[in-house]
Amino acid sequence: MRAPVHPREHPRLAALQDYAILDTPREQDFDDIVALAAALCAAPAAQINFIDSVRQWSKAEVGVGVQELPLTVSICAHAILEDDYVEIADLREDVRTRDNPVCTGPPHVRFYAGIQLRSDDGYPVGTLCVLDMQPRVLDTVQRQALRVLASQVVAQLDLRAALSNEIILRREIDHRVKNSLQTVNAYVRLERTASANPETVSALRGIEQQIGTIAALHELLAHSDDAGQIDLGRYLGEITDLLKGVVPKTIGVTGRFEDVDSNAKVASLIGLIINELIANAVKHSFKDTSGSIVIAGELSAEGMYLLTVQDNGVEAIEPKIPNKRDGLGQSIIDATVRQLGGSIVRTMTSAGYRTVVKFDHRTMFE
Repeated sequence: MRAPVHPREHPRLAALQDYAILDTPREQDFDDIVALAAALCAAPAAQINFIDSVRQWSKAEVGVGVQELPLTVSICAHAILEDDYVEIADLREDVRTRDNPVCTGPPHVRFYAGIQLRSDDGYPVGTLCVLDMQPRVLDTVQRQALRVLASQVVAQLDLRAALSNEIILRREIDHRVKNSLQTVNAYVRLERTASANPETVSALRGIEQQIGTIAALHELLAHSDDAGQIDLGRYLGEITDLLKGVVPKTIGVTGRFEDVDSNAKVASLIGLIINELIANAVKHSFKDTSGSIVIAGELSAEGMYLLTVQDNGVEAIEPKIPNKRDGLGQSIIDATVRQLGGSIVRTMTSAGYRTVVKFDHRTMFE
């Protein structure tokens, strides 16, 4: 006989839908649970079944070979109507199942034991069950084992739901942050193009650079599998590409960076240093001249991270010009280097103005 509809069918189905588990691919965690259930209960078959409005669907099974059944032949549809645990020693002797085709014909199931999988609100969304082709009973230890394994199934369901909600939340935050940064950047760009004051243009260009580096860092963090850790080489490469579009077209910017993982804090500090160094170079070395800036980041044999910024501007032609890079930008750089626990060396020679920042790479993982 077909099982009656659950008395709280509507909220029960809503709880099942919240798990978003139906029609998902097989997962090893669930496969392991049914394999263990079958072994502990000495049963040839075990399933994790979910009961929706028209069918019984198996997330995991062993010894059955069928993933979906209509509710007309679902034994688990009867089980979710009971208090918690259902054990039917001989299905051919029970009024609910004695005329069930899976009992009267192949595979001739004779024994069923199932424990409900309940949502946080207490609604039975499915069962963990074991089956046998011979009448029998489980002992106390086996029944307790089923309860423990059922709790593990629910824990896995809750974990999947939590991760799914976190992903949705992160996507929404990501979308809003992107929109905010784009709006601010568009406004700054509009003000820069409308201004005839060179100092204002320079200041707004610096703000654009900062927004660009923040956006690049956010993008990498939003798509990082390891929360808080990013590919530093990729991040600095993206900053370099952003700078190419912000600095005057007469100045070429290139970068080469070793692939190194870093936490977001260190990455943002390095990005800030690069921004300020490039802004200083544009302001002091390339007043009315063309040239190039080369940025490099690599690990030394001693385990230090070396950030080098080299330009070939006017100071390369006239190295005796007094160094005027001692304003706010330089103060920001020095303070940032101190936060990294590092050191900074500046040299001005015929090859150009060169800055080397050095710090212990272990800082990237603190």
